[in-house]
Amino acid sequence: MEISAAGRLEVRITAADVGKRVSVRRLNEAGAAAEKFTDTVGVLTSWDNGVLLITRKSGESVRIPESSLVAGKVVPSAPARRRGPAASYEELARAASRAWRPVESEWLGDWELRAAGGFTRRANSVLPLGDPGMPLDEALTTVRRWYGARRLPAYVQTATGAEGAQELLCAELERRGWVREVTAEVWTGGLAPVADRAEGAGVVLSREADEAWLSRYQRKGVSDVALRVLGSGPSVWFATVPGADAPAAVGRCVVDGRWASFAAVEVDPAQRRRGLATAVMAALARRALDEGASAAWLQVEADNPAARALYTGMGFAAHHAYHHYREPADAGTDR
Repeated sequence: MEISAAGRLEVRITAADVGKRVSVRRLNEAGAAAEKFTDTVGVLTSWDNGVLLITRKSGESVRIPESSLVAGKVVPSAPARRRGPAASYEELARAASRAWRPVESEWLGDWELRAAGGFTRRANSVLPLGDPGMPLDEALTTVRRWYGARRLPAYVQTATGAEGAQELLCAELERRGWVREVTAEVWTGGLAPVADRAEGAGVVLSREADEAWLSRYQRKGVSDVALRVLGSGPSVWFATVPGADAPAAVGRCVVDGRWASFAAVEVDPAQRRRGLATAVMAALARRALDEGASAAWLQVEADNPAARALYTGMGFAAHHAYHHYREPADAGTDR
């Protein structure tokens, strides 16, 4: 916290600091059983009518009455990662988009509108990577009409917790009634440590997702559209550990320059805790290394402790959180 020469805490932020990363301390309500003060770090996304809105790295919005502030200051962007590959949010967002391509896309300024018949939110949402080239309300109206014409709900994918992320856009969407439905995290790590985790014996690699691979994939009844999305990317590999009636484990990897992405790592519930997921990822990692990749990323949900433990053990760590905001329920009035 900022302390004056006289030793007093001071509030050294104003409404002019909206959009900057700040650290504030507030006095808790009288009678609260918790500590007397609470500290909050995040991006100051608004300061209106005596209330500050701060968006934390997780995407959680915290409302703080101005009257409760006892200290506050602007702080540097999140410190550089101490391990793993360095990467900006935009670099990872573009790599993730190339690894999971929609069937149809259209650009609205620096926003990419993506559609794939409703197969996954990632392939059926707007990826905003800058200015849409028009006022926000006009852009959102265009987005809703574009998805409405395809009989799809409108989603906007945003990110928080990294330099260049979109806390301000998140706040603006929430102010307009858009609802955050899904939050997950992008984790990054070195590729070589993944390849060294296991020999990957018995793992079969293929350029296509065959019927056996699809039988283990968690999304059943995969359509032709889904197959096009699964097969999209600069250099796509599918891994299979054969089983008696169906594969014991499967996985997918996309190699894109220095990056390798891992997804769809699925293991037969009856054969878990045998290292099959590790073997799948190790085999895919070695192929990615052969193609010149050196870094890896993957996406993991907050409510998947087993996956988080596995990836932590492989040297991965969270880079940023990403969210999908769905249009308000009354969106049809703008179409």
